Amino acid sequence: MRNTMILLCLLIGITASAQKPVTKGVQLDLTKVSNLQIKTAITALQNNDARTWFSLFTPNVIFCYDGYQTSFKGFFRKSFGHEHFTSIDRVENNGLDIYGSFHSDQWGDFKTYFKFQLNKSGKIWRLDVGQAAY
Repeated sequence: MRNTMILLCLLIGITASAQKPVTKGVQLDLTKVSNLQIKTAITALQNNDARTWFSLFTPNVIFCYDGYQTSFKGFFRKSFGHEHFTSIDRVENNGLDIYGSFHSDQWGDFKTYFKFQLNKSGKIWRLDVGQAAY
């Protein structure tokens, strides 16, 4: 009986760790995202994990929203818990450019792009975000 309980606990733990990111009941399929660093970033955004999200970026990250440079930390501090992808529709540029449907509590649902640039050490040094037309 004890061995059965241990096995059951292990199986539950393995299953839980393999689950897709969930935000407000939306399970996001990240299988299209081939770049591990970007997959980690999108997972952090989906799971409202600001600590992980911010740790993936350089201290002086350049952030452009709809073509205008703005405060990266200010923008995303307001976004966590209120904005998330609802689908990943297309991935380009070796897994660095993500296109998908997005939900914002303030602005509703729309298509978006997140274009990441990595430095040689794998940190994200630039992120461009905006509405996409595809």
